[in-house]
Amino acid sequence: MSLLLLVTLCVSALYGWIAWRLQHTPRAASVRWLLPLALLAHGALIYHSVLGQGDIRLGFGNSLSTILWLTALAYWLASQGAPLARLQSWVSGLAAVSVLIMALFTATHAIPNSQALALRAHLVVSFLAYGLLAVAALHAVLMTMLEKQLHRGSLQNGAPPLLTLEAMLFRTIGAGFVLLTLALFSGVFFSEELFGTALQFSHKTVFAILSWLVFGGLLLGRHFRGWRGRTALVWTITGFTLLLLAYLGTQFVLEVVLRR
Repeated sequence: MSLLLLVTLCVSALYGWIAWRLQHTPRAASVRWLLPLALLAHGALIYHSVLGQGDIRLGFGNSLSTILWLTALAYWLASQGAPLARLQSWVSGLAAVSVLIMALFTATHAIPNSQALALRAHLVVSFLAYGLLAVAALHAVLMTMLEKQLHRGSLQNGAPPLLTLEAMLFRTIGAGFVLLTLALFSGVFFSEELFGTALQFSHKTVFAILSWLVFGGLLLGRHFRGWRGRTALVWTITGFTLLLLAYLGTQFVLEVVLRR
């Protein structure tokens, strides 16, 4: 067994243990220092996969793992000021799976002109947008579950207030929307530099624009019509699904299904 595979299995197992621990003991002291350790080790694995050969290499496995790492990092930072143990447990479980997926799906391709600082900035902004909007999607699911428990009278003690979660949800969507806007506009700029045309209407571009329109529509609906609850959930999940199809869906079909 190679050292890299051993580290990968250890990081996945650590995330899995953290997820289990948070489900049973939400305020476990051990999680406070083990989770940062898992995030640090996961980040090192991503760095090795994406930048280990000098240029930037991306594929389905390391892209998915990067998005879930950013999601886990965001929840860890957010949990310093709010009781989000259940969500952190979910995200840790997903991160455990994503580490294994990165080890299973190792195919990557070099990004052209990846040494350009502006292109690197575009990629960072794009991944941050993915990560924040993934946080929003999970947040919306949790809110729906808590709302159902509230209506049934089975809401557990210590659950965060729904109004607090709702405010956090729309702050997250707002920040993610700003980053997604920057990613789309910078993508147009790089398209001109690399391909000689302002915009390539590929599947990735179409799905990304549709996702941007959905999240923009949700923010407008929230501002002018006070959208919340199930309406916010449907729009959030729809927008994030389109965003997943924009890049990860395309990469999955090309690399895993078609093996290109």
